Amino acid sequence: MIVRTFLTLIFAVSATFGAPAMAETLQTVTSKSQFVNLVSGRELSRFGIRLSVSPGGSIKGRAFGQPVTGAWTWKGNYFCRDLTYGATTLPTNCQLVQVGGGTIRFTSDQGAGESADLRLR
Repeated sequence: MIVRTFLTLIFAVSATFGAPAMAETLQTVTSKSQFVNLVSGRELSRFGIRLSVSPGGSIKGRAFGQPVTGAWTWKGNYFCRDLTYGATTLPTNCQLVQVGGGTIRFTSDQGAGESADLRLR
């Protein structure tokens, strides 16, 4: 299932839909404060997905009509999240975060797995 695959990465739909063209090079986010500055008061979205990541560590939103809830922490250089999509609870995953041109990219398994791009709005 495409939605479950992408949610395993972070929140949303798999890169199966294709990543948006990057107008500039992505920069790696290396601190919690840098990450909070990027997402605070903004929505992360893509293909029927709308999510908010609070500075206090919560994740809320919807993906394809299903509620998405979770929690996050910052460990070392990685965004680590626990996530529930509808009735499915996904395992904890720590992810590399990169940003550029209004896009935020999450790469699972501390940067060794698959990537998912979301728009910052």
